[in-house]
Amino acid sequence: MAANKVTLHRILKSTPEKIFRAFTEPNALAAWSPPYGFLCTVHEFDATVGGKYKMSFTNFTTGNSHSFGGEFLELEPNSFIKHTDGFDDPNLPNVMITSVWIKEVSCGTELKITQENIPEVIPLEMCYLGWQESLDKLTKLVEPNIPD
Repeated sequence: MAANKVTLHRILKSTPEKIFRAFTEPNALAAWSPPYGFLCTVHEFDATVGGKYKMSFTNFTTGNSHSFGGEFLELEPNSFIKHTDGFDDPNLPNVMITSVWIKEVSCGTELKITQENIPEVIPLEMCYLGWQESLDKLTKLVEPNIPD
């Protein structure tokens, strides 16, 4: 693990289009992005370059929540997303950069994610654990092909 950075990699049995939508549609993001035991509320979401988003995760056990938001820096449909992430909590001052690469491969879609400049008070192993849980939920959202 590099200092203050996590890198994740998955192959999903889905299309790049469906995975891109899961990252850029507020209802989809609310369904898969919070780790297990958390609920997500999307307060603002404009998935355009320069557009901003604001969300909060609420711990279902305690009812405590933390809010965060950022700005979309780059969007290449079905292939790349780059945005900032910042917590409202002044004890977590860093502005993180999250980059998402989406690439079609022979058996589905390759997904690579990096999150950089993670606040030092957040243990990287906790960040990895949260992302692993979120990506498990993402897989369960995008892999089923349910006809209407």
